Amino acid sequence: MAMALRVQKVLVPTTGAVSWTVVDECFEPVQPIESYLAHLAAVERSPNTVRAYASSLRLYFDFLAGRQAAWEKVGLDDLGRFVSWLRSPVEGVIPLDAAASARAASTVNRHLAAVFSFYEFCARFGVAVAADLADWRRGDRGSYKPFLEGVGGRSRRGPRRPVRLRTERRLPDTLTTEQVALLLGACEHLRDRLLIALLAESGMRVGQALGLRHSDVISRKKTIRIVPRSDNANGARAKCRDVAEIPVSAPLVRLYSEYLFDEYGDIDSDYVFVNLFAEPVGRPVRYSAMAGLVDRLRTRTGIEFSLHVLRHSAASEWIRAGVPIEVVSKLLTHASIATTSDTYVHLDVEDLRAELVKAGLR
Repeated sequence: MAMALRVQKVLVPTTGAVSWTVVDECFEPVQPIESYLAHLAAVERSPNTVRAYASSLRLYFDFLAGRQAAWEKVGLDDLGRFVSWLRSPVEGVIPLDAAASARAASTVNRHLAAVFSFYEFCARFGVAVAADLADWRRGDRGSYKPFLEGVGGRSRRGPRRPVRLRTERRLPDTLTTEQVALLLGACEHLRDRLLIALLAESGMRVGQALGLRHSDVISRKKTIRIVPRSDNANGARAKCRDVAEIPVSAPLVRLYSEYLFDEYGDIDSDYVFVNLFAEPVGRPVRYSAMAGLVDRLRTRTGIEFSLHVLRHSAASEWIRAGVPIEVVSKLLTHASIATTSDTYVHLDVEDLRAELVKAGLR
């Protein structure tokens, strides 16, 4: 009989930090998964990342249990069957139409990424099948090979997952300037207006905003420092390794000052965004409270959005205005320009027309 696995939230005894693991029906950690997730926590992956990988590996081990297969003895054919298992809304039935699949291709690829990352980790400890799965390399494309190709007995090209579904390129959702103005006008409180304005202007992640301290706001320089911290009382994560300093406008600084004077008052807290209208007053605002804010603004304005869409909107506006991609990447605190380019450099037909007009060709 297949064992019933579940993803379980845990607290690290020594630090009190939140992490995640996968346990069986006796609430015992599944050891191979536990070792890998502990490694992710040790290298300071965010709890949300650890939780996502735990969820993917729970699904994978559920699949293996149903087939009575051992994780250390699988092959690529088993991973192919895992893909079919993920895609099928009915056990044993493979959908011919991708639209009828239980999970989108991008979701399947995310689960596969976790599985291959797990095997890459296991390969370091001599698990033979893990080494085989992790050692697939890109095939040669043409006769050209770079200098020092193959020195040391293995290719210098990076690993490639041998199982991956083709996905359609999706453009990020964005809001117009008018829609952002409607959202700002629908905010009942200065705190909420400051948050929306900050995200829309700076392109910050929600976690970066919720983790802000007053010392991070340097009003005289019109800058805000994004400081990665692992001890935020509200669980906010900056998702960047280094301290970043980003410019903001004078109106945003004035809105911050107005918020402190009119609403924040004498509350004793280091955090910028705190509970003001619900108990416990003064506690740093949590992600769950932001979900309530989004719901209220959707109802008042009729605009379907998420707070992350404000980040997409800011980045898209910068790129269309001609801000160099390396500057946009710096503003978004991306670790790689490639991430910025892959996500936001999406020219539709009107963008192409505007570029031709700019060049004097239309």
